[in-house]
Amino acid sequence: MSDLVTVADRGHVRTITLNRPEKKNALNLQLAWGVIEAVDAAARDDNVWVVALTGSGDAFSAGLDLGGSEPYSPHSPMTAQLDDIGWVGNFLLAIRKRCDKPVVGGINGVAVGAGLGLAMATDVRLVARSARLMAGYTRIGGSPDAGLTITLPQAMGYERAMRFMMENRTLVGDEAVAWGMAGEAVDDAQFTDRLEAYCEQLCAWSPITLRLLKRGIVKSYENADMEQQLRYEVGNIRIAFGSEDGKEARRAFLEKRTPKFQGR
Repeated sequence: MSDLVTVADRGHVRTITLNRPEKKNALNLQLAWGVIEAVDAAARDDNVWVVALTGSGDAFSAGLDLGGSEPYSPHSPMTAQLDDIGWVGNFLLAIRKRCDKPVVGGINGVAVGAGLGLAMATDVRLVARSARLMAGYTRIGGSPDAGLTITLPQAMGYERAMRFMMENRTLVGDEAVAWGMAGEAVDDAQFTDRLEAYCEQLCAWSPITLRLLKRGIVKSYENADMEQQLRYEVGNIRIAFGSEDGKEARRAFLEKRTPKFQGR
């Protein structure tokens, strides 16, 4: 597991922390796969009843590290070559399909792009009142990935999900709760203690009950095949990023100017 991810156990609660605070926990390959490996390990450990997922410093995750990343994959070269979902799809698969234990998102700060996708993949979320949540794909000429075409409509409904992403909205703390993206907003100073207390509260119930509850709810949403939808997302973002408009959007973003789109 990557040292960019820390894991701590307290009773039956395992806390997984994105640990790249100097980059606001921006996702490079090592960090992204480290989170997935940590969730998979928690799913296999019978002593873990509840999983908390949060960020270090003042951010949950600023999304994809646009500065690039050293090549990394936990898979063999052949398996990696055949993987058409990658880490960005495995966030949702690991948290919702492979882990049948409640995963509580502790959204302690900014969550953008794939970082927002990771946050929304969790089962329930607490959000710090200062935390800013934004999809951000329109700004960089991309289309939603990391399961957001699944999780955002589930959380807030179709029109709000469309507006949130099309208008490139940023929702802060209590606004995120009002839009259905989290169940509770917490004052920043009390956030860590509240996240810990909430997870411990869930451990008062039978872990069998919680696991079966999650299995049932996840199953009820699987009328459409999750993996097929994730492949569809990945295919779309590859098209978006490969377009001239996508390249222009990223150049403009890095150069801090207004992009000039040509529709190709």
